[in-house]
Amino acid sequence: MQSKTKEKSEFEFIALMAFLMANAALAIDAILPGLNGIGISLNVIENNDLQLIVTMILVGLGAGQLVFGTLSDSFGRKPMVYAGAVTFIIASIICIYAQTLEVILIGRVLQGIGLSAPRSISISIIRDSYSGDNMARVMSFITAIFIIVPMVAPMVGQLILDAYSWKYIFIFQIFFILLVMLWFRLRQRETLAKENKKKFSAVLFYNGTKEFFSIKQTVVYTIISGLIGGAFFVYLSASKQVFQDQYDLSTNFVYVFGALAFSMGLASFSNSFLVIKFGMKKLATYFLVLFSLSSLIYCLLFFGTINPSLTIIMTFFAIQFLALGFIFGNIRSLAMEPIGHIAGVGAAINGFVSTLMSVPIAIYIGSFLTTTALPIFIGFFICGIVSLALLMYLKISPTDK
Repeated sequence: MQSKTKEKSEFEFIALMAFLMANAALAIDAILPGLNGIGISLNVIENNDLQLIVTMILVGLGAGQLVFGTLSDSFGRKPMVYAGAVTFIIASIICIYAQTLEVILIGRVLQGIGLSAPRSISISIIRDSYSGDNMARVMSFITAIFIIVPMVAPMVGQLILDAYSWKYIFIFQIFFILLVMLWFRLRQRETLAKENKKKFSAVLFYNGTKEFFSIKQTVVYTIISGLIGGAFFVYLSASKQVFQDQYDLSTNFVYVFGALAFSMGLASFSNSFLVIKFGMKKLATYFLVLFSLSSLIYCLLFFGTINPSLTIIMTFFAIQFLALGFIFGNIRSLAMEPIGHIAGVGAAINGFVSTLMSVPIAIYIGSFLTTTALPIFIGFFICGIVSLALLMYLKISPTDK
């Protein structure tokens, strides 16, 4: 009986952490079907400018983690999650009433800052509660549940658009985060023990940062997170151009997007079992090889040509996302493993650095996207091969301590 109670408790914990993280995915993905409508309403001429509506929220996600993550080591995990939720709601209201692209981009940055709290602090809560391969196992389960949101979010966005305008997508996001915050308040205990709270000061952040960058494993895996995240974010920001513009899909775009997200979710769920048998490092390495190799094959097959059929490009994207499902959770867990004693600051710096890398990578690669999806796969290959080189460096270089 006790075992069943514990199992149920862990399942609820996994689901709650997944939904905390899912607010960010919902804010990014639900708006994708509405980009054309936003462009018309705000008189946006260039298609590439609409990518900024996706990438600017990532800027906020990266920057906000430094503030909320650091403060969570002093004031606790839960108060900072609430502060982030309030910031997100205010930012969403700004987006609803925006009359220009510049104003909605400010709102999107603020949305990202707000969402950085539940997104990064959930990692700290997980690290407070788990370590090692068990942390990777839990992270995989969380990612598997979390991935349902990217699958469903564009469909929800499309349903809202069919009945109302794009402004109601932001209203739905407010409603969603309020429900998650109620669940979080009622069912999640504070995981930062009183004796582990650190008095807030600039020295706290400085010492945490200094220690973070002194641990080679953490730094290398954080850089890899940035490279792989950049490759993935360029797909997120450009998926509308690829499938709606290049392949002339409109309402069917949401089903294509959901099907590809499913392959990542399947991989994340499988990882939760396989990581105990093979370990984080092996799985991350194997699937980085698959990610890089499949990208290279696509580039060789379709360099200088028009896009292949929808079935072929979806097959290649599905392979990429299958690999990413194994890479993301394991790489993040490997980065966090040595810094459990500074989990709040550590998760903040990890998220900030990786996002700081991801955003310019996504914007730069996305700027080459015109008539074919080839630039996305070239970006995948470059990010994958550099990540493998970093893994090799980590393997042959002396250990930190």
